[in-house]
Amino acid sequence: MLSIVTGTIGLTVAALIILLIRKDRLHVRHGLMWIIVASCFAILGMFPGIIDSLARLTGVSYPPILGITVAIGLLVIKILLMDLERSRIEMRNQRLIQRVALLEADITELRQGYDKARSEP
Repeated sequence: MLSIVTGTIGLTVAALIILLIRKDRLHVRHGLMWIIVASCFAILGMFPGIIDSLARLTGVSYPPILGITVAIGLLVIKILLMDLERSRIEMRNQRLIQRVALLEADITELRQGYDKARSEP
């Protein structure tokens, strides 16, 4: 019964992610990864023997630890990718702020030159 519930939850999450992508609430690049994760949950939920077989192949004596270790590893990778993206966005914002400041300085200089030219007969 637990495997049916877990599989259903995985499929429901996958469907929700597809809905979020269709409504432009989630970017496709990020959504694809989450669909893969949800699908893996559904498959492992419906067929729990897969994790047992993988644990035996890798020499792990307690199969749930293999799943937990893989999940933690994937979370660390996801956090690293999020930090890289955040750093890229911060650098881009900083460059945009600098460009706006330069444009404002140019506008101020042009206004001063225009006002000076208008005031001189």
